[in-house]
Amino acid sequence: MARTPAGTPEHPQGLERFNEDRATYTVRGSDQPDLQAGVQVIRDTVRTLPPKPGVYRMQDARGEVLYVGKARALKNRVANYTQWERLPGRLQRMVSQTRSMTIVTTNSEAEALLLEAQLIKRFRPPYNVLLRDDKSFPFILLRADHAFPRIMKHRGARKAQGNYYGPFASAGSVNTTINALQKLFLLRSCTDSFFARRDRPCLLYQIKRCSAPCVGRIDEAGYDELVQEAKDFLGGRSSAVQRKIEAQMAQAAQDLDFERAAMLRDRLRAATFIQGSQAINAEGLDNADIFAMATKGGQVGVQAFFIRGGQNWGHRAFFPTHTEDLSEEEVMQSFLAQFYEEVPPARCILVDRELPEADLISEALREGAGGKVEISVPQRGTRRRLIAQATRNAVEALDRRLAERGTQAKVWREMAEFLELPEIPQRVEIYDNSHIQGTKALGAMVVAGPEGFVKNQYRKFNIKSAQTDDDFAMMREVMTRRFGRAQEEDPERQSGMWPDLVLIDGGKGQMSSVRDALEELGIEDVNLIAIAKGPHHGREGREVFHFPDGREKMLPVNSPVLFHLQRLRDEVHRFAIGAHRAKRSRAISASPLDEIPGIGPARKRALLLHFGTAGKVRAAGLEDLQRAPGVSSAVAQAVYDFYHPRG
Repeated sequence: MARTPAGTPEHPQGLERFNEDRATYTVRGSDQPDLQAGVQVIRDTVRTLPPKPGVYRMQDARGEVLYVGKARALKNRVANYTQWERLPGRLQRMVSQTRSMTIVTTNSEAEALLLEAQLIKRFRPPYNVLLRDDKSFPFILLRADHAFPRIMKHRGARKAQGNYYGPFASAGSVNTTINALQKLFLLRSCTDSFFARRDRPCLLYQIKRCSAPCVGRIDEAGYDELVQEAKDFLGGRSSAVQRKIEAQMAQAAQDLDFERAAMLRDRLRAATFIQGSQAINAEGLDNADIFAMATKGGQVGVQAFFIRGGQNWGHRAFFPTHTEDLSEEEVMQSFLAQFYEEVPPARCILVDRELPEADLISEALREGAGGKVEISVPQRGTRRRLIAQATRNAVEALDRRLAERGTQAKVWREMAEFLELPEIPQRVEIYDNSHIQGTKALGAMVVAGPEGFVKNQYRKFNIKSAQTDDDFAMMREVMTRRFGRAQEEDPERQSGMWPDLVLIDGGKGQMSSVRDALEELGIEDVNLIAIAKGPHHGREGREVFHFPDGREKMLPVNSPVLFHLQRLRDEVHRFAIGAHRAKRSRAISASPLDEIPGIGPARKRALLLHFGTAGKVRAAGLEDLQRAPGVSSAVAQAVYDFYHPRG
């Protein structure tokens, strides 16, 4: 069960719970760190704060959020920051940059905790613990908006009507489980439109992974029985489902219906496969989430196990950042609040350490879980063994992470040396174009740093000026738009959004276009490199790197730096191709009727169903248009006037 959207200030009913305009103060002046100026801002804010629960945001001179915190009593909590001599160095730096504060009052401290997690995810402040996780968790969705429900993988907001089962740790585990569930319960996975068009069973029926309700091979009552069995199985009553199938198989064998007995045997094997692949010694646990933490070398790793219906639905490691000068308990609390901001919590949460605010977190998660949430630290028995297992996995995952980061750091150092950069780049932007003979032209930018790809900063550029397949002109336009806007919005380059290195997918021509475009903007201090296929078009794995001064360099075929730069180039190529395909698909599905003002999807559908094609709609007379079902006289007149303008 997902938390109600009324839990956000942006919701129409959010003002009943949150008041963001209660106290906002701004101090104008220098944006240089000034501890006394920051303390004065906080003192000015404290004077009017109520002793109520809420959330406070500290902002710098540009309005960027530095820190988000929650409090049981805002006045008391915020006042602590005025005692700067008692603050650790990290918080002193934060106070010295603070130039304004935003206060949000809430009805309870639990609501403040929820809002704090939302705002941290939204603003990603540099002084908060951050849970960086680019992927949402996949779920299994058994839809309930059709007479014959569909089973499918689902990511994102849980808006569709139906039953959600998850979270699963990876898409692979969901796909494997769905495949087995189709063999076990013969539920359809096709879209509703595909289902409606069938006049004979598809291949899934032939390989015994669907019961073919689309062509009446099973009636609605029989399909509903399969759906209920699937719900029971996914809900933790797998043993009862297996016993039922065993009884049906025995009865079929007794009736000498060996074909049906064989089909039931295959279903039983599928059930055994699911339980075997998800087996974990979770005796006495139905639905539970298990978390354990490991720390090493200043890094933190959290291992999560997901138990649903007594089955292990996977595990995943997380590596929160900005954890310096914080206790492990504080890091775990912040991690849990952010983790459950989007994921529905289990009713039982097992952790490996006592949390000072466990009761508050439990209260905050109550709404999302649909009942009381228990947060506990097991001391003995099966639950303690599960915590020990999670701890071992956390240590191993953190060791792998540190080893990978050490190798990655070495690659970035060697890359900077090879590309003759003054220092290791913190932000690399990679560019590519995609088009078909100049049509549907599109530019793409991806961003990478020492921590990996920064996918929320990828950008697409619809090419406007270039009307032919001139790659150089397209690249020139992309650069002009990207850096022209950067000059307008951040001329002082203080936002961290200016690249330390621009990597272009192309050769000498693309390099010249980019260099000339930046020179026209007066930008001469951005490092530029173009990467192109070698003389044998990359068949030997060789790439040629073009420098702005015309020099060329190459790397050995087995160089880790070469593999790294190829990976960066391949990522922008993948992103550009995907965006271009999506643009082509939208163009293919577009209709000339889309250009008519006031014609929505329903009326467009009515016109096409009546006339057959958009061309016939264009050729129709006014009376013919008025006779079309679902088309009023006013709409018919608007369509006729669009194709037959007066004058």
